[in-house]
Amino acid sequence: MSRLELTGIEKRFGAERVLAGVSLALEPGEIVALLGPSGSGKTTLLRILAGFETADAGEVRLGDERVDRLRPERRGFGMVFQHYALFPHLTVAGNVAFGLETRKLGRAELDRRVAAALARVDLAGFERRRIDELSGGQQQRVALARALAPGPRVLLLDEPLSNLDPTLRERTRRELAEELRAIGITTVLVTHEQEEAFELGERVAILHRGRLEQIGRPEELYRAPATRFVAGFVGHGAWIPARLVDAESAEAPELALEPLVVVARDGVAIGAAAELFLRPEALELADAGVAGEVARVRFGGPVSWVTVRLASGREVEVLVGANPPAAGANVAVRLRAGERPALFPAGDAA
Repeated sequence: MSRLELTGIEKRFGAERVLAGVSLALEPGEIVALLGPSGSGKTTLLRILAGFETADAGEVRLGDERVDRLRPERRGFGMVFQHYALFPHLTVAGNVAFGLETRKLGRAELDRRVAAALARVDLAGFERRRIDELSGGQQQRVALARALAPGPRVLLLDEPLSNLDPTLRERTRRELAEELRAIGITTVLVTHEQEEAFELGERVAILHRGRLEQIGRPEELYRAPATRFVAGFVGHGAWIPARLVDAESAEAPELALEPLVVVARDGVAIGAAAELFLRPEALELADAGVAGEVARVRFGGPVSWVTVRLASGREVEVLVGANPPAAGANVAVRLRAGERPALFPAGDAA
């Protein structure tokens, strides 16, 4: 296997700039999820990888080979489409064999490859089944087997679980994560679901308005967001006005009188307007702290999320245990010991 590398990918549709110089690299066998809101450019980037769209600038290389100059069928990439594109008039075996028909294989070799592909996705013995006899999760695995049967160099998945109901999606996501790691093929998948990206991707690339905001392991994106957009997009939290006092401390009058130890992101100038990003688990209810009133409670079984309205009128959310205070209760909020919240330049987080 070879390293997959995208460099400076640009794409416009008319006056709209869909991709703005996106660069990223995947190590052999790595799984990377492209995550972002609608219109972020993630599907266009996947289609450029597949060869269904042509980039206006930039290049795609697999090892030393410039694959963006090749037709789709010459790239050796496997593709699983959002709606699977299975043929209802064919059996499971017929669907899997469809991707092998151009290979001019003998019947014995064709059957062997179909059986091997189905075994890789835990569907051995399903060759004679009809597509309408399968569950949604099984259909997804047939589509995956069809993409794997020709032995692709790279696997591309476009919203692979989006047309499953929530319960089936969760179970199939776990199964797909296990399958992809067992197969060990370099994989790029597109999703707009954070939970899906975090479970399937070894690294996650977050796109916004055609730009790569950050790429990293899920825990890196959550704990150390590089930009305002990533902070607000991955999980959720509250923005609190603050001012950087020195390299590592800031004042946030609405939250505390004493300077707080913070991690200042690029672009935060000492003395300039800035904002703290506080996730619910960074705060706690305590006997002493910033006074507030419980505005509402979101019950979650062993934990709950308590929204506290501060005296300024701003609201913050606090993660608490199984016995949250009731709405209307007077409480005090403080930063948990050891927390170092991120500080960003003041501005639009969208």
